[in-house]
Amino acid sequence: MQHIIDRFISYVTIDTESDHKSESTPSTAKQWDLANKLVEELKAIGMQDVTIDEKSYIMATLPSNVTQEVPVIGFISHFDTSPDFTGANVKPQIVSNYDGKDIVLNAEKNIVLSPSYFKDLLLYKGQTLITTDGTTLLGADDKAGITEIVTAMEFLINNPEIKHGKIRVGFTPDEEIGRGAHHFDVEKFGADWAYTMDGSQIGELEYENFNAAGAKITFKGKSVHPGYAKGKMINSMLIANAFINELPAGETPEETKGYEGFFHVHHLTGSIEETVLELIIRDHNKKKFEKRKELIEKITRKINKKFAKQFGEDIVITEIKDQYYNMKEKVLPVKHIVDIAEKAMKEIGIKPLIKPIRGGTDGSQLSYKGLPCPNIFAGGHNFHGKYEYVPVESMQKAVEVIVKIAQLTATEDSSKK
Repeated sequence: MQHIIDRFISYVTIDTESDHKSESTPSTAKQWDLANKLVEELKAIGMQDVTIDEKSYIMATLPSNVTQEVPVIGFISHFDTSPDFTGANVKPQIVSNYDGKDIVLNAEKNIVLSPSYFKDLLLYKGQTLITTDGTTLLGADDKAGITEIVTAMEFLINNPEIKHGKIRVGFTPDEEIGRGAHHFDVEKFGADWAYTMDGSQIGELEYENFNAAGAKITFKGKSVHPGYAKGKMINSMLIANAFINELPAGETPEETKGYEGFFHVHHLTGSIEETVLELIIRDHNKKKFEKRKELIEKITRKINKKFAKQFGEDIVITEIKDQYYNMKEKVLPVKHIVDIAEKAMKEIGIKPLIKPIRGGTDGSQLSYKGLPCPNIFAGGHNFHGKYEYVPVESMQKAVEVIVKIAQLTATEDSSKK
């Protein structure tokens, strides 16, 4: 257990926060700090063909140790952390033999991780938890996944009696800002299929995700002295507010679950003369997804028509960009790759939790680039914030799942292409 704890802590204490405002890849120079460390570590454990390109994408190979031809599989995780909350100066805390009670993360600031609010904590009574100190995120998303992949490869190298085919490993930057797969060279990776180790609770196995788009909506206005503004001033902030009020009530992240889609307003900055609204659009159903985008355009036209005479030109300018699509369409034709992962979990005593992802992973984009890529649990909870934690036993089980998938893929009855 200590080995996996030490490896995980060595990763999370390196700040790798990505930046959606940056146009470079990786989006922050500090991501190179962990990327370079991972390259050296992969070499040190005995991986072959370890490469890192000019955009910090890492790939490595564990050669096959069987004589028959079997599929080449891959395991992928990302090393950046979310810009939603700071990832600088992470100070992990170890909670041994968790007793099911409140965990004081930071006494001075009265920050408490409580099972009365985060009920999943009670699933891990008696286990070892790694938490934050209440001032940063932890980075289990997705440094837990990286820890598990490296540890599994090390285990297979040290135990050559365990039979497996060729395995490819890939680590990416900028997943948290939606660009993790943008520059991933699927042809170079050379796998028949892969798995992202980027899920949450132990047992999660996912091959459905949101269709996703982002919208940037700019509202124009006219500034006039407020004492003489009647009929002349146009306050762009109030127009933005009217736009938001046109969105369907109850269709926000905090009010939806399961397969329900939403609109999520995540940034709003403005003045009288210009306000910029940024939101994301999500839906598992492709037709509903398209209708959500159409609604944004419809509201835009409605407001532009209302102000056409007074403003003289479009007062609302809307840009919508698709981000990723539901991987289900690409995974179902090769459903056996999900079945292998499900069988692997069952064989090591884990109950598979097959459910849709209310988000996206590198795997959703990779699936559309020709690399079918379901998602497997990495074990963490409460991602992107100060209440993030990961049970060490869940990481250990994820390592076992990787090893078992490698074994099953190397057997004749499970390795369909």
